[in-house]
Amino acid sequence: MRKAAVLAVVVVTLAVVTVIGVSRLTKLHVPFLSDTCRSYAADKVVRLAPDQLTHAATIVAAAVRRDLPERAAAIALATALQESKLRNLDTGDRDSIGLFQQRPSQGWGTPDELRDPRFAAGEFYEHLVRVPGWQKMRLTDAAQAVQRSAHPELYQKWESDAETLAAALLGDEAGAVTCQLRRPPDRVGSQASTALVAELAADLGKLTVNPSVEGDVPILKVAVGGGGKSRLGWQSAHWFVAKAHEYGVRRVAFAGDVWTADSGKWVRDSSAPGKDYVEVRMAAAS
Repeated sequence: MRKAAVLAVVVVTLAVVTVIGVSRLTKLHVPFLSDTCRSYAADKVVRLAPDQLTHAATIVAAAVRRDLPERAAAIALATALQESKLRNLDTGDRDSIGLFQQRPSQGWGTPDELRDPRFAAGEFYEHLVRVPGWQKMRLTDAAQAVQRSAHPELYQKWESDAETLAAALLGDEAGAVTCQLRRPPDRVGSQASTALVAELAADLGKLTVNPSVEGDVPILKVAVGGGGKSRLGWQSAHWFVAKAHEYGVRRVAFAGDVWTADSGKWVRDSSAPGKDYVEVRMAAAS
């Protein structure tokens, strides 16, 4: 009778521990249970979900297309981090929409336009460059001059994260953007490859892309100039990592380094190209 009672207590205890353990894992969103991305600059690291990093890459690319400095990208990123946590929100305060919570009623654009991260970022930069002396302002003052928020000081707390993201996505350091992706990608195969090339042109301009297929695996080789242009190469390589979950990118190789979605790491690899082009391998159609 005593043994049965002890056994019952042990079983109940294990059940309680199991429930508590699962509850804690669910609540904390432990990284090994989900896809995660990291961006590095010097001794700083920023962790984001893949969709957040995708939006950050689009925001930075919009600055590049306008020949704006890294500071502009950091201001925009800090603003989006505060307004939406880099999520493309469909609703917000009053009629606010999108990454920057811009309002159609205030002339920012139509609701459909503001749901487009590329358009929303472009509108932010168009307003930012009209602010006299924005380059020398505190980040929160520059952001507030554009946004006119009821809480003007809140943008400042994101400055460090925004500067880290901007530096990483602009290719200031090699291998500074990584993602470990376990979930099935949103798109695969030739359709994903075609869509990714269109996205690349919209974000980074008309880079020369040489598409091919190895078995069922789409491959892209993107010319980045080589020589002293490794920053463009790493900017492009990091952009492909940032878009990987959406378009099924499984491997990116550049300048002797390779990133894979499974490992989530950049490693030296003798099969990787030099600095002339970025090689991208995508998920095959199932």
